[in-house]
Amino acid sequence: MDIWQTDKLILFLLFFIPGFISIKVYNLLYPSEQKNFSAFLLEAIGYSSLNFAALSWLVITIHSGNFYNNYKIWYFIFLFLILFIIPLLWPVLFFMISDLEIVKKYIVSPIQKPWDYVFRKKEVFWIIIHLKDGRKIGGRYDRNSYSSSHPSKEQIYLEEVWKLDENANFLEPIERSKGIIVLGEEILSIEFFK
Repeated sequence: MDIWQTDKLILFLLFFIPGFISIKVYNLLYPSEQKNFSAFLLEAIGYSSLNFAALSWLVITIHSGNFYNNYKIWYFIFLFLILFIIPLLWPVLFFMISDLEIVKKYIVSPIQKPWDYVFRKKEVFWIIIHLKDGRKIGGRYDRNSYSSSHPSKEQIYLEEVWKLDENANFLEPIERSKGIIVLGEEILSIEFFK
């Protein structure tokens, strides 16, 4: 059996592309570690199959009767929706549904680490970072600050670094500072303040 024959290649792509798109969009919303190709391939084909199952009514409609002959433009529009646009929307829909309070108590969160949970909200915080060597770094985590996300190692960039007194109160910004990057392996804990 030669997979490179046109009809077999088209069939493979039909059952690969929608799942591939869904997985890539999902990984943008919930970053995860890379899978080996065989596991990725099976997952993509599985998601494509679910896509076709959910849209079977539309697939049957556009392939029944003389739909293609009578509505060629609509046929290709619906085909484009089935193969590319709707697979892109499934992970977004899952993202929105999984964030509902009523759903959260019944499913395991797809966010893998508390680090990602806190920083993906993109809120503004005053932060005190406790380092393993006993030092403390205070600063403001704002719009121009940044934190890494899973599967990358934890790192944080604070755009403002502040002097702290002995009671860990924020005194004043450090002059001429353009921020600081702190590596996750140096961090013991982080405190957040509004």
